[in-house]
Amino acid sequence: MTWWDDAAFNDYLRKFQELDGNNSDRRYLVSQLLRLTAAVPGDTAEVGVFQGAMSWLILRANAGQRQHHLFDSFEGLSNPNPVDGNHWTQGALACGEEAVRRNLAEFRGHFRSYKGWVPERFHEIEDHRFSFVHIDVDLYEPTRASLEFFYPRMCPGGIIVCDDYNFTTCPGATRAVNDFLADRPEKMVGLSAGGGFLIAGTVTASSTGAPGPGQSSAKARA
Repeated sequence: MTWWDDAAFNDYLRKFQELDGNNSDRRYLVSQLLRLTAAVPGDTAEVGVFQGAMSWLILRANAGQRQHHLFDSFEGLSNPNPVDGNHWTQGALACGEEAVRRNLAEFRGHFRSYKGWVPERFHEIEDHRFSFVHIDVDLYEPTRASLEFFYPRMCPGGIIVCDDYNFTTCPGATRAVNDFLADRPEKMVGLSAGGGFLIAGTVTASSTGAPGPGQSSAKARA
């Protein structure tokens, strides 16, 4: 893969200690998905920030032309429910707000962080529209709440990424996505490295290959 030899991208991975980790290909994929939203108006957001690695990519793509919003408890995960399985525990993946600010220092003035549990501070940006949203909260309830808030605020062509989709360690997040999109024309497109994305306003076939809402099969059209 040529991107393995991309010096700038490898420097980014080193910054977040991910050069030899399992996230490198997903990071690269997001950097490419962001290119699809270059002409889409709206702010960007991340829900579930951890050390800020994904927000760094988003802010770089924004090039100072959009405002970025970061939502996190900065205290780790909330208490998992039975639907979330037994992989995660309360407080896992904690990273302090100041550490994230340091990691994103070069983008100061182009982002705002909102410390608190999802969705208690979403209302502060309820009048905003969005071009790109990254959701990485691992559990059912905050994933569902994030989709409920951001989905109706996406500009056409905007992208929502769910980092936890289709991971066996995050059954709650996967179910939250599928439940929320069950009666909507968009469906989550699963990625081979884990995670998934949708494009706002783009009708998507279901994961079984059956036509999505608003589509008809070739047999039905014949």
